[in-house]
Amino acid sequence: MTEQSVGRRVVINMSLSLDGHYAGPRDPEDNGWVMPYAHTDVARDHMTSVRESATTALLGRVNAEGFLGFWPTVIGAEGVDPRDEGFAKWLLDTDKVVLSSTLGQAPWERTTIVDKPAAEVVADLKTTEGGDILVLNSASVIKALLAADKVDRLALTIFPVFLGGGPRLFDDGLPTGRWALVSQAAGEHGTLSLVYDRVR
Repeated sequence: MTEQSVGRRVVINMSLSLDGHYAGPRDPEDNGWVMPYAHTDVARDHMTSVRESATTALLGRVNAEGFLGFWPTVIGAEGVDPRDEGFAKWLLDTDKVVLSSTLGQAPWERTTIVDKPAAEVVADLKTTEGGDILVLNSASVIKALLAADKVDRLALTIFPVFLGGGPRLFDDGLPTGRWALVSQAAGEHGTLSLVYDRVR
C-alpha cells in the first residue's frame, strides 16, 4: 500500500517512565528525569525515524514555547550530535500548528495558531497534502486525540525510571482497539523505543 493511499497519518511521540507517567507528581513541566536517557543512541535514532516522514508538527502552546525556545540554539553549537541538529533544523523548517486559546500571533516562523479542538485540527490537516502529522510530547493534545481515536501511530520512548506518581498518558475510558508493533529497539540504560500502528 502506498503512503499516498494511506493518507496523512497522525503520529504521536511521547516519553514515558517505566511506571507509565509522562511527568512527575510535583511539576508536570519538569523534564529533568528524561535527560539522562534522551542522549542515548536509541532515543536519538527513534526521533530521527519518527520525524523523517513528517511534514507538519502539531504542538500545544506550552510545548511549543519550550521546544522552539530550546532547539534553535542547538543548530551550529559546538559538539552537537548530528541527529539533534537534524531534528532542530527539521523543527524550524517544517510547518507547525500550535493549539492555543491565548496566543494571538505566532512568534515563530512557519507557524499557525489554531484555537480549535485537536480532533478537528487533525481532521482538517488530513484533507491537505503532506506527510505525517507529528504530535510532539504535547500531553493534552495527545490525550484528546487518543480519546477521539484519531491516532494512527504511537511512537513511545520508555525510560527505566519510576516517577512514583504524576499524570498518565493512557487514561481509563479510552476507545478499545488493537495496535500492531512496527518496530522496537533497546539501548543504553535499558531505554526502549516502541512504535505501534493502530489496527482499524
